[in-house]
Amino acid sequence: MNDALLSDEELLRYSRQLMLPQFDVAGQEALRRARVLIVGLGGLGCPAAIYLAAAGVGSLILADADGVELSNLQRQIAHTSARIGVNKAASAAQLLRDINPHVRLDIVPERLAGERLRDYVAEADVALDCCDNFATRFDLNAAAFAAKVPLVSAAAIRLEGQLSVFDPRRADSPCYRCLYDETEELDQSCARNGVLAPLVGVLGSLQALECIKLLSGMGSPLVGKLLLFDALQLQFRELRLRRNSACPVCGD
Repeated sequence: MNDALLSDEELLRYSRQLMLPQFDVAGQEALRRARVLIVGLGGLGCPAAIYLAAAGVGSLILADADGVELSNLQRQIAHTSARIGVNKAASAAQLLRDINPHVRLDIVPERLAGERLRDYVAEADVALDCCDNFATRFDLNAAAFAAKVPLVSAAAIRLEGQLSVFDPRRADSPCYRCLYDETEELDQSCARNGVLAPLVGVLGSLQALECIKLLSGMGSPLVGKLLLFDALQLQFRELRLRRNSACPVCGD
């Protein structure tokens, strides 16, 4: 990404967030230099990608192996009826180009795993866990901690959601493996349990917000905390999440 000063067009495009004293031009320039990996362009990844592109993140890596299906359109807002059958990463990229032509988009139409996943994580300044299976979540968490890349993780199902930030650059940060044991029964999905459309929009938007905070240095990211959202009652709860010293990923 070009490190030159923001153009007049960019200053106008981002003017409303440039007015924020906590953000300012320095925050915008930090976003412009940043590279973010989004794993999963479904219900969470769509709103996260839209807001990050609109906010001016310089480079987005969009990774998803699945194609758009009719049942996705109720909540996966980057896709359209005309793009049913198109790879989700490619479909989302079409919308993001229209939103902000300044953002570089790398399309990865595959399910990342192993060395490929580790390579893409190592390229990123922040990684977003927007996927829908626990195997990928565990692999992404391990790759992020090995590369010391902050990970913004969210999940949503039925009428409930959760969000946390795991930052391996901080000695006190737990990881996703501290929250869930790989031996537990974790076979839950929207296809099996259902989900209300705006719920994933709320959690995906919060992922984008936490990502922008990490990149710009603004505010306090949700590290060491688990945010729980009850959509039915419109209630948020915040729980302390401590690092497990016996964790096989981030423990002693």
